[in-house]
Amino acid sequence: MLTSRTMPWILALSAAIVCSAQAREYRYSDAHLHYVDFFQESAGMDELLEKMAENNVDHVMFSGIPVAKKWDEDEPKRPRYYAGDDANAYWYSATDVFIAAAYKRLPAEQRKRFHPFLSGFNPNDKNADAHIRRMLELHPGLWQGIGEVFTRHDDLTALIHGSAPRANNEALARVFHLAAEYDLPVMLHSNITSKREREPLFLEEIEAPLRNHPHVRFIWAHAGTSAEIHRHQEKLDFLLETVERMLGQYPNLYIDLSWTMLRPYLLDADGKPDPKWVHLVSSYPERFMLGSDVVGRFGSLGDYMKGFDPFLDALPEDVAHKVARDNFLSVLPRRVQADLPK
Repeated sequence: MLTSRTMPWILALSAAIVCSAQAREYRYSDAHLHYVDFFQESAGMDELLEKMAENNVDHVMFSGIPVAKKWDEDEPKRPRYYAGDDANAYWYSATDVFIAAAYKRLPAEQRKRFHPFLSGFNPNDKNADAHIRRMLELHPGLWQGIGEVFTRHDDLTALIHGSAPRANNEALARVFHLAAEYDLPVMLHSNITSKREREPLFLEEIEAPLRNHPHVRFIWAHAGTSAEIHRHQEKLDFLLETVERMLGQYPNLYIDLSWTMLRPYLLDADGKPDPKWVHLVSSYPERFMLGSDVVGRFGSLGDYMKGFDPFLDALPEDVAHKVARDNFLSVLPRRVQADLPK
């Protein structure tokens, strides 16, 4: 029997149930997606569109893979990944042909959700900027960014034919000038350290472009971390303070939180948000973005993107929605942003 005494308790309980049922829902931009794998193969657009629809992914950075893994004459079985055997990989420009073709086959209403990034060039070749310019002219208005540019990338770097690229070399300086001319963001993979050194050994390689090209918006893939680094060092203790300093120093730096950033940095071993990273992201609410870093297969897209939800829930709600969706869109060329649905 309801009485004046019991009613407030019931109302309070009902309010608590309603609040718990009204958990935040996010819509996402995947700021780091590879449509093809290291063999330039893909599960295809139907699967990608299906997984985007199932998992509230409104927008994707749409890129190829700038290298192809060789099936060596002496290997009896085809490798399934670039690290599957010791055979080399090589720079592969046709990856952008596949991206352009897939994009052009999309219905017009879907194209605004896909943001093609051009990646098929050798970062050590001072002809790279001329090649990129030709691609921009061949497909006017199609390309919306450059990357993921592979520079220091663990064992993959050692497998690629030729000398290892560095983010601060002359060839890429020419590319960055072109990016500024066309208002294109650049995603760089540049490891912050080696597998064993417990200091930011290679930091100058990413800082030099940030300093020398202030008009280019740089997205630092995984904040310089990688799975191979974490196999030898479980966690980089210097990462947070380094990223914090760099964000304060370089207003053209943006951080991609994909792959190796969710754990062990954003979430601890128990899956709880790290308060220091929550504070850092909240302090720079427009400088972080999410990504799946899926490679040619899209079945796990939702698991990767929704895996960030516990961290997003710890952020102020307006910041969480920026990180989940809007920050990636904010680095795209101004002409693209002007045409995005409001």
